Amino acid sequence: MSDNLPAGAAAPPRTAHEAEAGSGSAAPAPVRGGAVRRLLRNPLGAASAAVLLLLVVAVLLAPLLAPQAPDVSSLGDAFAGPDAAHPLGMDSAGRDILSRILYGGRNTLGGALIALAVALALGVPSGLYAGYYGGRFDSVAGWGVNLVMALPAMVVLLASRAILGPNVWVLMIVLGVLASPSFFRLVRGIVAGVRKELYVDAARVSGLSDTRIVVRHILIVVRGPVIIQVALVAGVAIGLQAGLEFLGVGSGSSATWGAMLNEAFQNIQRAPLLMLWPGLALGLTNGALVLLAGALRDVLEERGGPDGGRAASRTRVKPPPPAAPAETGARSPLLSVRGLTVVYGKPDGTRKQVVHGVDLDVRPGEIVGLVGESGSGKTQTAFSVLGILPEGGRIGEGSITVGGREVAGLPERAHRALRGGTVAYVPQEPMSNLDPAFTIGSQLVEPIRHVLGLSRKEAAARALDLLRLVEIPDPERTMRLYPHEISGGMAQRVLIAGAMSCDPELLIADEPTTALDVLVQAEILNLLRRLQQDRGLGVLLVTHNLGVVADLCDRVAVMSEGRIVETGTAESIVHSPEHPYTRSLLGAVLDDAPAREPWQPREARSTTV
Repeated sequence: MSDNLPAGAAAPPRTAHEAEAGSGSAAPAPVRGGAVRRLLRNPLGAASAAVLLLLVVAVLLAPLLAPQAPDVSSLGDAFAGPDAAHPLGMDSAGRDILSRILYGGRNTLGGALIALAVALALGVPSGLYAGYYGGRFDSVAGWGVNLVMALPAMVVLLASRAILGPNVWVLMIVLGVLASPSFFRLVRGIVAGVRKELYVDAARVSGLSDTRIVVRHILIVVRGPVIIQVALVAGVAIGLQAGLEFLGVGSGSSATWGAMLNEAFQNIQRAPLLMLWPGLALGLTNGALVLLAGALRDVLEERGGPDGGRAASRTRVKPPPPAAPAETGARSPLLSVRGLTVVYGKPDGTRKQVVHGVDLDVRPGEIVGLVGESGSGKTQTAFSVLGILPEGGRIGEGSITVGGREVAGLPERAHRALRGGTVAYVPQEPMSNLDPAFTIGSQLVEPIRHVLGLSRKEAAARALDLLRLVEIPDPERTMRLYPHEISGGMAQRVLIAGAMSCDPELLIADEPTTALDVLVQAEILNLLRRLQQDRGLGVLLVTHNLGVVADLCDRVAVMSEGRIVETGTAESIVHSPEHPYTRSLLGAVLDDAPAREPWQPREARSTTV
């Protein structure tokens, strides 16, 4: 096999990770400023932020900036033009326009803020829950959201005004309820897609709780669209409130921009300039909101990350060598699987069994290879131990003990207590299992802090120590990089470092060398062997690569069509297989096939012929 290592193959003299360090990460890490600094460098962002800040400050300081109270009138000064005492002039009732703009902004922006807060409080948490967990809540919430979205907002507000009275704050609460489905559907759709990403599964296996996964990995994906939606909903709330006041549906007892538009429209023939000031305030506010939201979303998507800290050494006593295989029927104190079946529900209500009565043991300090072709049930067996079977799958029968504790059928919370600390996982496809939104250091530090309870500084030091342990050059710099800035081999080492971060007793490695070239494969295998020997790990290696099995494993379990068909030492499986399926796997290895003729150019081949 051209991409497999033959039994007993030695690692090449020049390490592959040195080549990766020279090619995949040669450029210096970019310097990233703070979000506020990057926002101010964006012309549209800076201008819109300045306009919005000016409006908000002016509205908040209305008692200090307004020439007089908004309801003080002098009929003799009606329609008076601008002067030193009244910079914007007077309205039809002799009231100062500037004062009414400032005080009216308090009511208009305050009402929009209430509507926005209600919409966010109802829509975002429910969307997160429905998207992440699904199930009955998702169905019921989706039905309710569709019902609310079918209601015409303006008609509902008019009916609410008739029932609840003309209080604008109450109407804005109703508007917030009507606007919450837009946040629910947006968030739910994004989360439902993200929760199936491999890096979310990797976070679950590392021991993080669902709450921390949502806050850490899900919200960062949701925040950009939510920011844009906030600006849109705020603009709609301001517009609808102004529309209600313009129609005379509001309370009418206080100054608002909509009420000023109503009065200006009634006197448009005599003083058309009265339309300018409230219309300008509404236009500037909505325009600044939309532009600021877009700029802020762009700034946050540039991804900044914290620097790593200094490392502190941490050693572990080397355990004794693996014990001899136990007698048939005896259960391993580390991992023991007996009679395991995995079933999946089908749309017609029936169930399909994909794993059939699997027995498997992994002892402390032992590497057990679980071998078979694709679809043989290897990964389903490993996922059963981890408690992360895909949606629709569950353990039908059997027993799984980890460290002597029964874990089959345990709820998610109990499984979570084992992950990271007792059981760790190294997945295949390393680049897909790292969250592209966070730096390497951030993704290593978070599980350490959560599982071990260390401070951020201590966790950063431990993460640096782990990167050195897996032989990553310049770990301080690597901590600041994002997944797309490192090579596949370095990414796999990062995942191994993350798996080792909380001193597990059992390591489950699912095809850890599949996506890597031959040189990097050799180094990853040597690294796993060294970690297993130094720390006394029990390792369950899921693979279809018999070269890896011969080079690394102590014992082997061969799996076919959801069943273990043969078990034994690596030597006996490779040299004296008993089951026909095992012999067919070995027969597929091309190591003993006759060598092909050396390659020749087309011209040389034609000449030879």
